[in-house]
Amino acid sequence: MSLEYSITYKAENTYENWVHDAYWQFLIIPQLNRSQEFVEVDFRNSINAINEHSINGYGFQTIRIHPKKKFKSISFIARFKLLKKDINPFDFEPEQDHEAAYKTIEALEFRVNHAIFLKTTPFTAVPSKKLNLYTFNKEYSIFENLQHLNRWTSEHLLFKTDVTDVYSTLDEVLQKRQGVCQDFTHLFCALARLNGIPTRYISGYLHQGNGYFGDSQMHAWAEAYIPKIGWVGFDPTNNILANSNHIKVAHGKDFKDCSALKGIVYSIGTNKTRHSVEVQSTDQ
Repeated sequence: MSLEYSITYKAENTYENWVHDAYWQFLIIPQLNRSQEFVEVDFRNSINAINEHSINGYGFQTIRIHPKKKFKSISFIARFKLLKKDINPFDFEPEQDHEAAYKTIEALEFRVNHAIFLKTTPFTAVPSKKLNLYTFNKEYSIFENLQHLNRWTSEHLLFKTDVTDVYSTLDEVLQKRQGVCQDFTHLFCALARLNGIPTRYISGYLHQGNGYFGDSQMHAWAEAYIPKIGWVGFDPTNNILANSNHIKVAHGKDFKDCSALKGIVYSIGTNKTRHSVEVQSTDQ
């Protein structure tokens, strides 16, 4: 069975004074992969600036906007329709030889091949006095340890909006023990990497109809690489594996690589920005 999803992304920007030049890049188009298939893509803006399509450094589709006339307000609306297979996140053969799996992730060749998703970034830096915050128990498989970490992260932080922002570090998050999906995911990635597991930050959309935690914008979760199994999605905000309700857009080392909107605006004075995302599904 497949699910048909309708996604509406909106962004509205208003400025106190005229904007004479601006550049934006949107990273909001769902990824085409073995479980996601496009039906329709529509992206528009209120001043009819031309859409330019490109591919970012990780191979994901972006939309670039460079208006040719001045403005004081601009709004963007994107509508996507796609079919997503109803997947079983546990549909893989479990690890049989735990000792061999741990030897694999400790090998130099493995660490070199996966270095990009093992490195620490400003958003995934655990304070030095908390480097032992979570340590894997090698009596369990890597997958089981990641499941335990998923649950631990979900329980260690309280989901609460307006406590952190997109610039919050793990030092701040761990002091407050509150945050949103970005913070849960950064913590999961940081602790998995400290235990030798390549982990990437995922941005995308979440259908919240089943009572999942998420804010009014894009959702974040993680993918961890397990030898002999591959990349497996973990949503520490909700203590679940990524499933049919998770619609992937992009991945990177942390939020900075996956930000839905990046831009440069040439103007003076104040400005206001609003974003919203709505996800609906229909059984097919």
